[in-house]
Amino acid sequence: MSLKKFKPTTPGQRHKLISDYAEITSSKPEKSLISSHKKSGGRNNSGRMTMRYLGGGHKQKYRVIDFKRDKEGVPATVKSIEYDPNRTANIALLYYKDGEKRYIIAPENLAVGDTVVSGKDATPKTGNAMYIADIPLGTVVHNVELTPGKGGIIARGAGTSAQLIAREGKYGILKMPSGEVRMVLIGCLATIGSVSNHNHSLSISGKAGRTRWLGRRPRVRGVVMNPIDHPMGGGEGRHAGGHPRSRNGIPAKGYKTRSPKKYSDKFIIEKRKK
Repeated sequence: MSLKKFKPTTPGQRHKLISDYAEITSSKPEKSLISSHKKSGGRNNSGRMTMRYLGGGHKQKYRVIDFKRDKEGVPATVKSIEYDPNRTANIALLYYKDGEKRYIIAPENLAVGDTVVSGKDATPKTGNAMYIADIPLGTVVHNVELTPGKGGIIARGAGTSAQLIAREGKYGILKMPSGEVRMVLIGCLATIGSVSNHNHSLSISGKAGRTRWLGRRPRVRGVVMNPIDHPMGGGEGRHAGGHPRSRNGIPAKGYKTRSPKKYSDKFIIEKRKK
């Protein structure tokens, strides 16, 4: 999927750079796989704002995605590649041989008409879900489980992927998108290939209005607030605001917030790159 540049006929078009959506084959979602998606606008059950800079945006329907890929041994045909407003990656609609329909995250180079399968009998082909015990070393994967049967939670964003680099006993060693190297149980499922829409991070909205359509309101910098509103606020004229920190006073830019006794430390072989 490539990026589309526009002629500067308006100020908003001048720097606009978005996907050309060439891979998208259907504009209407499967009705049986959508549910309502009510927006909160950042308010809790008593109406108080608990998350700032959220609100508005276009109405959306939630597409129910199959992250578990637990329909083992049943081949499925890719019916369409669709846009999903709830995530950066594209999604693929599968028609299983027994008649069931499911959405999955679409990997790069998956096309309409392709056949995918999951389980022990699957081969290392794009879109197939396999156990880490059976995946050849060096293979690029996405939608990786951390707990067997719970569903994939690693490498689900546009263009991301992990790589299986080794196996030791009951663990596979994966290099994560962040650069972290960690152990994952070989009984976990992972899908072959990298996630689609890899150019997503290069897109430029072109105007503030496009960001508002996505439900994001303007973000206010701490240094322009009053001292009562932010630790970096106040002062006459333009002031740097002292040490960078969050609204709650937690330092930023180098301050470590990870717990020194986190349960997952024993699975991490090499920490992510700074």
